[in-house]
Amino acid sequence: MYSKLYKYRWQYLMILPGVVLLFLFSYVPMAGIQIAFRDFRIGSSIWSSPWVGMDNFSFLYDAQFWTVVKNTLYISVLKFVFGFPAPILLALMINEVRNSKFKRFVQSVSYVPHFFSWIVVAYILQSLLTVDGGLVNDLIGKAGGEPIFFLGSTEWFRPMIVASGLWKETGWNTILYLAAITTIDPQLYEAAKVEGAGKLAQIRHITLPGIAPTISIVIIMSIPSLISVGMDQIYPLMNSANMGVADVLDTYVLRNGLQQGYFGMATAVGLLSSVISLLLVITTNRLSRKINGEGLW
Repeated sequence: MYSKLYKYRWQYLMILPGVVLLFLFSYVPMAGIQIAFRDFRIGSSIWSSPWVGMDNFSFLYDAQFWTVVKNTLYISVLKFVFGFPAPILLALMINEVRNSKFKRFVQSVSYVPHFFSWIVVAYILQSLLTVDGGLVNDLIGKAGGEPIFFLGSTEWFRPMIVASGLWKETGWNTILYLAAITTIDPQLYEAAKVEGAGKLAQIRHITLPGIAPTISIVIIMSIPSLISVGMDQIYPLMNSANMGVADVLDTYVLRNGLQQGYFGMATAVGLLSSVISLLLVITTNRLSRKINGEGLW
């Protein structure tokens, strides 16, 4: 053991700053988890706050909390169903482009939305979808239809969230799959052509199996997001009209923790979400290893 430490001493020294930062910013703050079991108030110390046991978990008996859970899972499943295959399909299409200049252009254009903050995206959506002067409603009016209050509609809120997420992140997420495709041996495609395999057959029997390990890892990493759908995307678009379908766990914690001062309950919700996410990762990793032998560990 000591011989290996000495042999790779410079490599360990190189990663030491990252390990220290990870410890300081990811593990040290975990001491705050105890707030979930204390009656913490602003102005008092965490260590001096009285213990209250499981009292902060009383939200489990709140009907509103389970409505929030339902909204979270509903939006998460929609984003996963539409958002997971989208970058794979886009990567497959980009890979088939033979004109290198056009290929780089398509890649660059598809990456750009990723660099917009969700505040900017929310402003764009508000400008396009507003009833008064919005481009979409203007087109609907010119087509003879009635204006739609997209931003306050409970029916349109979820499709709006899914569509904006696809527009913003699909191009960026193709990077991983395009990199995986480049590792596939080109001789396999040449052999497939000799055997008379068309493009679809090559994609089905060579490309997809070749990137299957990458797909498995992405699935495992994506499963925890079923509990967290992204407050930065939803909160700027949430209002009193769509609150019934827009209120998710992240916004629930924000409202109760920061706005109303129930820090213990907010920490308890976050702790429960973290535990569930951990269990989902472990379960998905085991299933992945049993199905195709690939996993995070």
